[in-house]
Amino acid sequence: MEFPLSILIIEKDEEKRQTLETIYSFLGCNCQSGDVDTCLSYLDSSADNIDICMLGNLEDKGDYPSILNKYKNTAFIICDNVYSKKDEHANFIGLMPDEPSYDELISLIHFAQAYRAMRKISKSDDKQNTLIKLLVGKGYAISKVRRLIEQVSKTDANVLILGESGTGKEVVARAIHEMSNRSAKPFVPVNCGAIPGELLESELFGHEKGAFTGAFASRAGRFELAEGGTLFLDEIGDMPLQMQVKLLRVLQERKFERVGSNKVINANVRIIAATHQNLEKMVAENKFREDLFYRLNVFPIETPPLRDRVDDIPLLIQELLNRHGKSQNITLRFTQRAMQTLMQNEWKGNVRELSNLVERLLILHSNEVVDACDLPAKYRGEQQIDDPIAERDALLEAFSSPDFFTDIEDVAETNDDSSLQSLPIIEGEEDMAKAFIPVISKDGINLKDMVSNMEITMIKQALVQCNGVVAKASEHLGLRRTTLVEKMKKYGITAQ
Repeated sequence: MEFPLSILIIEKDEEKRQTLETIYSFLGCNCQSGDVDTCLSYLDSSADNIDICMLGNLEDKGDYPSILNKYKNTAFIICDNVYSKKDEHANFIGLMPDEPSYDELISLIHFAQAYRAMRKISKSDDKQNTLIKLLVGKGYAISKVRRLIEQVSKTDANVLILGESGTGKEVVARAIHEMSNRSAKPFVPVNCGAIPGELLESELFGHEKGAFTGAFASRAGRFELAEGGTLFLDEIGDMPLQMQVKLLRVLQERKFERVGSNKVINANVRIIAATHQNLEKMVAENKFREDLFYRLNVFPIETPPLRDRVDDIPLLIQELLNRHGKSQNITLRFTQRAMQTLMQNEWKGNVRELSNLVERLLILHSNEVVDACDLPAKYRGEQQIDDPIAERDALLEAFSSPDFFTDIEDVAETNDDSSLQSLPIIEGEEDMAKAFIPVISKDGINLKDMVSNMEITMIKQALVQCNGVVAKASEHLGLRRTTLVEKMKKYGITAQ
């Protein structure tokens, strides 16, 4: 994988500088370096042309915080493990380990790309900033939605937002309101599916005291509350037919009365409706009024499902991390393998499902690096075995323990009919010399159960050898402590 990025390396130590150049040149990056003074001068004049700046030993020519504050549009990776003010700067991407792994390098580059992309597209006017912040992404599908929002927000036309649940229909509605000349007035949302039909009229139009049982005082409806602004009718497809007639009248005449009153109230309100249902089909089935459909469907906008914009997932995750982690002052980073795994999921719950996953991972792995194995089983795709490379890697992990093969050899010596026979997976590779898989007997084998049994056996052995200390057992098994704890919970194993 290559990354055509421009990287400036500011480092006094020539040997370390050359090492960094070699690493990033290997990844396809365009590296620039030199003495500290020259590099700082170049940063002054060409910061906008630099994708990533590597900061190492500066020869006392400046300090990290002042440089990060000065060049807020530049992504910085710092080669100093003792740097302690990393949480104070949004453009701080991460610390470069002394001996970085491939996944760590890729992860740092990925987050630098995400930061630069967000900063580049947020340099336009304030309204465009608002739109970009609300609708994160740079793919064709979401760019088309942003373009439609810009076009319709300048008018007072009714808008119908269509899309699956969790695709951000209310976010689109709010973006239209924020970019319109009504932005200084209220944005009032109403979920038509969450309010009983007999109460929806009062909710929308308000009521007078004594208009019905329980009406102990006069109350303004949502139309009055949204005066001069925007009324967002979410899940309009769930609105009862009798209410559809009354809504149509208001849209046509721009007037209404409270329940129990004859006083006519003018409605200076923009209507934005949304639904996940197929309204044209509902019209054909006489479940939705045709005249109301055409009155609402002046300017349709379709929100794309997440599966159609997988390239936006890294940017969405970064934005969700910022939103969820900021309040708790925690963060999270993903390896490239974890990110690719997430990008291969179906995401039936769309952005809402992704948001819930990010929030869950922030709780489970706060301030850690999340790998593919740390993801919930649903997102690891454990049920999929179509990829032979992934299957081989899983088998290598499961059967490469020396203790396992000692057990197999003992069984083989005592049982001539054993279905387990040691065979090399890859010949001629020293690292694979001890990697074996079992040969399947005529009766077949349950691979899932076998792998589970192996995990249980290895975990129990490690706990016994480490006297029940989970942290030591995780090191013994080459696992994260949190991963081992999850597996112990899964199999009902206790540390005794």
